[in-house]
Amino acid sequence: MSVGFVVLAGWLLDAAIGAETYGAMMSYLDTLFGKALLIGWSFAFFFHLSNGVRHLVWDFGRGFEKAEANASAWFVLILAVVLTSLFWWVRL
Repeated sequence: MSVGFVVLAGWLLDAAIGAETYGAMMSYLDTLFGKALLIGWSFAFFFHLSNGVRHLVWDFGRGFEKAEANASAWFVLILAVVLTSLFWWVRL
């Protein structure tokens, strides 16, 4: 996610500089490798977000039983995949 943040900052900087540099950045991000990185970073974001909610529930003292912890771990993983898929489906 740290590298993704640097890329986001560079993208914003290129957008502020002008159309030529923004176009160059977009040509890199529009490649298959660039799209794979963007999808990976969005998955990392949604996984981090979902796990943050899980930890918030833990802060209230719930979900510490082994079965509940395993179920919430799977839920976080599945939710991250679903949110990433929805995000990219809506973008297209």
